[in-house]
Amino acid sequence: MGIVIESEVWEPNPYLYIFLLFSSLFSLTLLPHFTKNSNRTIGVFDLSSVPASFRRFQGSLLLIYSLASVMEGLGSVFGEFEYASYGISREQIVLSLCVGSAASLLVGSLLGIIGDLIGQKKVCLLFCVLHLLVGIWKRLTMNPCVWVASICLAVASSIFSFGFEMWVVAEHEKLGHRQALSDTFWLMAFSESASHIGSQILANSLASSSGEQRFDFLYTAAIFLATICLIYVTREWKESPNVASIGSYRMSFSGNIIGDKRIWLLAWAQACLQFSIMVVWILWAPTVVADGREVRLGMIYPCFMGARMLGSTAVSWFTGGPSPVRSEDYLLYAFIVNAIVLSIAAYDYQEIGVLVTLFCIFHACVGLILPSLAQLRTMYVPNELRGGMISLSTAPANAAMLIVLIQGGYHRNVGNATIMAFAAFGLFSAAGCMHQLKKWGKHPHQNWHKL
Repeated sequence: MGIVIESEVWEPNPYLYIFLLFSSLFSLTLLPHFTKNSNRTIGVFDLSSVPASFRRFQGSLLLIYSLASVMEGLGSVFGEFEYASYGISREQIVLSLCVGSAASLLVGSLLGIIGDLIGQKKVCLLFCVLHLLVGIWKRLTMNPCVWVASICLAVASSIFSFGFEMWVVAEHEKLGHRQALSDTFWLMAFSESASHIGSQILANSLASSSGEQRFDFLYTAAIFLATICLIYVTREWKESPNVASIGSYRMSFSGNIIGDKRIWLLAWAQACLQFSIMVVWILWAPTVVADGREVRLGMIYPCFMGARMLGSTAVSWFTGGPSPVRSEDYLLYAFIVNAIVLSIAAYDYQEIGVLVTLFCIFHACVGLILPSLAQLRTMYVPNELRGGMISLSTAPANAAMLIVLIQGGYHRNVGNATIMAFAAFGLFSAAGCMHQLKKWGKHPHQNWHKL
């Protein structure tokens, strides 16, 4: 008599979703009660003290940013499965990722400077146009060239990393609510994570309802969202023309960005974080399913985004409570925690539940770090140079990612553990940057730290 061994497919406990959701809501609900007696104005909660014009702006901002985040998420829901449906081999998929990284490095690194010169409205229009072109290209072509899509989406992602932040800072400055930037940054991080969950739900529902042509409805949705964003930015986005010449911009950039050691520290911390996010995005699934373990990967990704949502709500607890904490202080420990998490995942074999917990901790820290770094950029980087600083700070991350994809993904000369350990080392160095920035930074009682 034979014995049949049934393999169990691992999936997260449903209570984990409930925990992350209610923890985020609980954090948002309690926040106004613990911050109402502090010296800091919580514009997003204290609506009575905020003009209606600013409330309308903040609401429209979060709406359009959420739609843009959904567009960003739609392109990566199916990933390799979508490529495989076109008959593309693994080597071709890796090569297309290399092309995308090269485009981010060569083109994306310069777009921030161009955005500073021509204005953030035009580069954000380019973001919408690129997503629109990719949607139309995939919708009309039976076997679309993955290189074209990879280049367009990579450039669009580069714009997404700085374009909307440039707009947010400029509008807050124009409306006289610069002190509310900290709230807006973490709300953007919160809505971005929620939108990525929504994009996964939308993509799976559209793909499962489209029969044989399982991606057609998905491309149609991308075209629709890109059109809405394009119309909104064109009609509603008001922008003062930038009159700076290339020569004056170069002199200002050299004096204020290249000549400031504190901004170099911020740039390196941003690059290390960006590289670690890309490494985790590529390697978390192979790490979880190592040794042939069967896992419902689609059920795990929402946990990561839920953890990032929870982490973003912690920003206002640190900066807006009765005893505010300097951004450099808690960022130092957040980078160290993430470095330890990746070190454990790289070199210590763990059960699936432990790995998922570790990656949830990583994403929670990312949700805390991203808006906090944006807040620090507001302290040190002039508004007219912000795009160039952000785009150039991501260049080391894109270069490192290109090397990883070529050596680790294409030639397979570098193991996944080594790649993840390299990302952990970068995060440790980013923690050192925060420690040094605290020494070189502005005095904690200056108004910038009340943002």
